[in-house]
Amino acid sequence: MNSLHPIIDPRGYQERPLLKLAPRVSLQELQAGKILFYNNTKLGFCNYGEVFVRIKERFQEMGITNFVDYCETVRGKDTQQLEEYAAMLAKEKPTAAIVALGDMGTSPATCIVTIALEKLGIPSVYITAPPGGELVEGVAFYRAGRLCLCKIDIYQASTKEEVREQIDLKWDYIIDSLTATGEKLAELARIDFQLDAVPPAENGFLDITNKIQISEDKLYEPGCYLEEINDYFHELHISDGLPIIPPTQVRYEKMLEYCPFAPDMILWREIGPTGKNVTVKDVAIAAVMAGCKPQVMPVLIAAFKAMANEKYNLLQSVTTSHPGGNLILVSGPIAQEIGLSGKAGCMGPGYPVNATLGRAVNLVIMNVCRSVPGICDLDCLASQAEFTYCFAEEPSLAQWEMINEERFDAETTTVYVLKAEPQHDIIDFLSLNGHDLLDTITACCTTLGSNNAYIPGPLVLALTPDHGMMLKKAGYTKDTIREHIHLRAVHDVPMVRNRGLVPVRPPEFENKHPMPVTRTPKDIEIVVVGGRGGHSGVILPWALHSEGIVEPVTLPNGKPARSIEEFRRK
Repeated sequence: MNSLHPIIDPRGYQERPLLKLAPRVSLQELQAGKILFYNNTKLGFCNYGEVFVRIKERFQEMGITNFVDYCETVRGKDTQQLEEYAAMLAKEKPTAAIVALGDMGTSPATCIVTIALEKLGIPSVYITAPPGGELVEGVAFYRAGRLCLCKIDIYQASTKEEVREQIDLKWDYIIDSLTATGEKLAELARIDFQLDAVPPAENGFLDITNKIQISEDKLYEPGCYLEEINDYFHELHISDGLPIIPPTQVRYEKMLEYCPFAPDMILWREIGPTGKNVTVKDVAIAAVMAGCKPQVMPVLIAAFKAMANEKYNLLQSVTTSHPGGNLILVSGPIAQEIGLSGKAGCMGPGYPVNATLGRAVNLVIMNVCRSVPGICDLDCLASQAEFTYCFAEEPSLAQWEMINEERFDAETTTVYVLKAEPQHDIIDFLSLNGHDLLDTITACCTTLGSNNAYIPGPLVLALTPDHGMMLKKAGYTKDTIREHIHLRAVHDVPMVRNRGLVPVRPPEFENKHPMPVTRTPKDIEIVVVGGRGGHSGVILPWALHSEGIVEPVTLPNGKPARSIEEFRRK
């Protein structure tokens, strides 16, 4: 390969630690000691509680009777907080630990707790179920190299008898995981995970000559071997399925033209199945692959900083079964300066900066975090929002202050991020006044199948210019629109009981009726974008311990930038 033009591996270096498993114990020690049962709250619905009921019954048959139970969610906790929680559990001095349940979005965080327990000397077995079992294998593979994972086959409609039967089928594995030694333990803890079975090279580059029969002197001619390189990237699962631009060293260095931040500057810490830090370099490589221009890098950096806010719940968001993408909504003069659009069709095709900037975010999640669909990503169906989800506010369309003006000032550019569904259409061509229109809008702000029916949280109302003008003409401000939606976008309590998902609501909502889908009017962001006509949209949230975050676009010294040219390297 031409040494002047190597292709960078977007996965970066993977440390691949090999966990030293805790010493296993004898049956007599299990009988004499204390068994820790940690429930990450997932056993509290359907008939999943029978998992621990049956395990305890089988233990009692063997003369093991001293149990201690802990139940607490892992949601909203980062790696450090999860390890601290494991250290608290370890103070019980248990002889062994049973951890459950790795079935959905809490699977990776619970895996981190299990790994931490092993490091603290507590032999553990982690009970998993579809679809989380495969994701847990990936997390354990990247972060520990081995772990005792007991996969049972249950789902939300499994009966108590079926759950108990699954435990009985795997009982030998459970006991052996806590007591076996030597080669037997090694086999029990072995993880047969094929993604990245051959780790990325330590030098950080892809040697494509081992895969593609090429002529070195033609490799970097325009368009030469582009199809073969794309096929190889798809084969390695380091592409989103669309054509990518090969991230050569030259292209990477050019991408830093407007990026005065240190390449090794950490933006995300220990995120995703790999547990890798995400750096400025990782973002720049993804930006090359996505087709970005160098001028977008400062906005991308701000977006990654915003998503790193602990209130965004990034650890769980990158592998959740929810089909939401990471919305990047930019407000302020730099948006227009770099070509981001909020004009007609701004959430669809035809706007290269919108498309490529949003795409770079998802490529980082896939390539560095290794949240690969169907392997280490729990998405049941996913959505187009996970390819790209980016647009801007248009000053020429604004009927009220834009987000950057509300939070800072007109000269500051901000990035608002939200883990959210694709926009839901709000059609109203017939209302003659803003009052009737607002009722239509409010009715679209939730459904029984939306997360916010059970988890009140932020949402974004994207008004077309016509609808914005109608509301303003009727005397509405942003705050009065927010108040109207907060009071009237509700569900009758019987309709949101025992369906959907386990609710996560503020304590003061316990006796509310009807049940709001926002916590306060401030949860509602309002922007005027798009083209003339009667199709506005509402963007509904994931909201699982996840907030919308606003971050200013700043220079390395923390000062808000007034122009993209302030970032140009001298």
